[in-house]
Formats: sequence, structure tokens, C-alpha cells
Amino acid sequence: MESRIEMKRRHFMALAAGVAAGTMAMDGARANSLTPVRRPSAMPASDGKRPNLVFFFPDEMRADALGCYGNQVCKTPNYDRLAGQGTRFAQCHVQFPVCGASRCSLLTGWPTSVHGHRSLYYFLRPDEPNMFRYLKQAGYDVYWFGKNDALAQECFPDSVTEWFDNPSPLPQSVPKQHRAEPAEPLTMLKPDAVGPRETRDYTLLSRAISVLEQRDRDRPFCIFLPTGSPHPPYRAPTGFDTLYDPSALPALIPPGLPGKPLFHSAIRETYRLDEVSDATLRQVRATYYGQVSYTDWLLGELMDAIDRTGHADDTALIASSDHGDYAGDYGLIEKWPAGLEDCLTHVPLIIRAPGGKAGHVVEEMTELYDIMPTMLELAGTGATHTHFAVSLIPQLQGAAGDPDRAAFSEGGYNTYEPQAFEPRLGGLYAPKTDLQNLQPKTVARVASVKTRETTFIARPEETSELYDRARDSGLTRNRAADPKAASTVNAMQLSLMNHYIRTTGVPPKDKDRRDTPPYYPTPDFGESGAQARVATGR
Repeated sequence: MESRIEMKRRHFMALAAGVAAGTMAMDGARANSLTPVRRPSAMPASDGKRPNLVFFFPDEMRADALGCYGNQVCKTPNYDRLAGQGTRFAQCHVQFPVCGASRCSLLTGWPTSVHGHRSLYYFLRPDEPNMFRYLKQAGYDVYWFGKNDALAQECFPDSVTEWFDNPSPLPQSVPKQHRAEPAEPLTMLKPDAVGPRETRDYTLLSRAISVLEQRDRDRPFCIFLPTGSPHPPYRAPTGFDTLYDPSALPALIPPGLPGKPLFHSAIRETYRLDEVSDATLRQVRATYYGQVSYTDWLLGELMDAIDRTGHADDTALIASSDHGDYAGDYGLIEKWPAGLEDCLTHVPLIIRAPGGKAGHVVEEMTELYDIMPTMLELAGTGATHTHFAVSLIPQLQGAAGDPDRAAFSEGGYNTYEPQAFEPRLGGLYAPKTDLQNLQPKTVARVASVKTRETTFIARPEETSELYDRARDSGLTRNRAADPKAASTVNAMQLSLMNHYIRTTGVPPKDKDRRDTPPYYPTPDFGESGAQARVATGR
């Protein structure tokens, strides 16, 4: 007799075979207005009934791995089903290509440069706003099941009702003089024979399903489910680890392209990836796709639970991610703090909300942090701080996006801020953290602007990059040094400069008094005659 897991896997394969993959659209726009407009909507809780909010937020999910985003190989029937039931945003880009910084932007509507949130060790603090605190203040119970990487621990009591994680031990830091050379090329391929229901992610999912099963309908709730997969190491549970034949996959974007930043060659040398074959890199991609399909299966379990518990009509389901993964493209693996290629910044964003339009696709540029004002508006509340994100409620109702919008991202660290760098670690991440600390130029600050036609990546420490998105979706031909492209470079630099002028620094909304406070002498010290006269008013 077949096991239930095997039957589920076969159902997954049958469903996937029947889902036609969408065609990936090239989207974009020219500039961001940066002034969100509050719009009335039929979907937010105007009648007093506020929807529950469920965030399915896997780590390191690139958009082009999903069938509904045009992938013809990777099987994602549940993402495709969700897209058919809600609104799919075809070009959603993150603010930063590393998880902590990206999540800080997600929860605030701020570019990371506003408060310098570009480190894995600097999260949102009690004096900073965050979406979950707004929701809790508005009467929502907020459940967080999965890794943090967004809030300082002091923020949890007033932002989250219940939280849980069962993380793996973090790598230990090692003395700087002990540089680790990988014994073999670092591909992060780590086979692990565990079943689909034996993973950390399934434990987290089970917690979320328990909330769905036990909640009453008198008080709205929010579930944040940041799963670990498809984050490296590259390993998929049994049944998903052999779904894809590496030799049958489409060609990867090749390594060694001219006009690429220093870190491309530095990573390949430090990780010894320049010694691996194309077949090995294809194995990385095949395993990553297996992780993506497993994540899709988790999403299906969640969607089934929402239906089974009677929450389909009163719950908004949001599926997105903090950033993508190279997964073999450019001869690279994982992500990099200064990498702003589409495979890192372009993530899925699909929202199914009660009363929203089904099967709608927004082709124009959107940004990950747009989730924050959108969810607050659905919840019948709003942010009180200044932010730069845009509510997507009109798009959930069937409107097009802003054709003049551009997507902005940034990455890397300044060499004079060692507190932002990842510490040197042992184990799997030793080569990565060694490279960042020994060659800080490989993680120097960088910023990008992406429109429908063009990608521009400004690198002050080395050669910038310019690509024609329509003709070169893989970003393989850097045209920044082409004299014929000079006017385009100038226009994109101006757009980027204007973005920073508009978004750099956010003053508080409360005001300080400008007069000098009364003087009260400290009794432990003597005072001068002038001070005494001021104190006594004589």
C-alpha cells in the first residue's frame, strides 16, 4: 500500500501537470511618486468585519522559479492556484538582497538607508515603527512562527501575541587569523533524507494550522509564517529531492561575463566554484527547484487548512519572499549583500483577499514594502509614521499599477561601518564571511533602479552596470561604458539621486520645544553667582 506522503506527492505531480505555466512579463516604469494616497476601498473593513491576515513568507524564493511567473520546468501548482484566485504582481522587487534588511523594509515601508538597516545584526527597535505593532494595537492577535531577522527582542511583547521557532544552532565565530579554506568546492549541496513532515518548516506550518483550527471569529488574527526553505543548504525532503533531472534543465546564465562586479570572480575563487562543472551547478538548480516545489506543497497544505477551517472567506493570504537566490546563475550560489541582479531582487507577490478580483495580474513595478500599507488598510487601520510604500488595494480590486513607477534596491555596507559586516564564522559560511571581511570591496555599497526598459546598478567603488531589460533579461551585456548609452546612464543616475533626496532621513512627527529649560542647580556642586541669580530669579 502506498504511503500517504507518496500519494500526496503523486497528487502534487498530477496537479502540476494540469497547470499551464504563465508567461513571464517584462514590466516596469519610469519613476516613483513616493507619495502614497489613501483610497477608499470596498475590501477593507468598512462594515466592521476585518479580515484575518496570513503571510506565507519563504526565505530566498526567486519569482522566476514559479510556474505562474513563467517557469516551464519547476512545478508549483499551489502558487499557480493562488494566483488564479487572487492578484499576482508580476514585477515585485525587494529593497535589499539579504533577509534581515529586507524584512526591516517590509515592516516599515522604508528603504534600508533611512535608518541604516543593512545588517544582519541591526533590527527594528522599540522606538521604530513596525507593521505588526500597528496590527496588534488595532486589536489583532499576531502569531509569528519561524525565524526572526526583523525585530529586536524588546519589540516582541508589544508587537506579537505568540511566537515560536526551532532554529538550528548558528555557526560559531572563529578568530580572524584562522581563515578557513574549503576542503572541496563549496556548492552548499547537502543531501538530507528526511520526510516532508519531518522538517522544521512543517513544524512551523503545523503551528499555523493549529491557530486556524482553534480560533474563534470574534477577534481578527494575523499569522506570519517565515519558512526556511528554499534557503541553502540546497537539500529537499524525500520525494522532492529527485523531482528534476539536472541534465534536462534549461541553460544557466554563464559565469565569467565581462563588466560584472568584483564579487562574481571573488566568490567563485574563494568558494572554489571555478573548479566545478556545469553539471554540478545544474544539480544545485535541480535541488533548489525541489525545495521550491516542497515549499509549494507546504503552501498547498496551508491553503487546504484555510478552506477546511472555514476561513477562506474571511482571510487574506499573502505569499512573497525576502529575496531570491543565484542557484547556479553566473556560476554563483546563495545570495550576496552587494548583488542586485533580478534573480536576487525579483520575488513573487500574490495576494488573495476577500472581495478581491481573481486571476488579476499587475504588470507594473511594485516593491516588497508595499505589503505594509496594503495590509494595514485591509485591517481598517493605517501607519502613523512617514513611509514611502504604496497601498496596493486598488490593484487587488482589478486596477492596473502605476506605469510611471520604478523599483529601487540597495545593498552592501560602507567600509567604515564594521558593525554592519557579518562576523567571521566557522563551518559552511566560513568562506563567505572570510571574503566579506578580507575583501570588503566585494560588499561595498550599491544601489539600483529598475524600470520597464532598463536596469541600472550604481557601484561607486567599481564599474556600474546598465542593461536593456527587454532584450537582455539575464543581465548579461553591461552597456554602462557604451558611449551610445551615456544619456540613459545619466537619466538613471538622476532618477537614483532624486530617490535618495526624497527618502533620506525621516523626521519624527512630534516636536521639541525651542526654549531653554529652567535651570535647577545640582546640589552636589557649588554654583557661580550668575547661576545662583538665574536659579533664584534675582
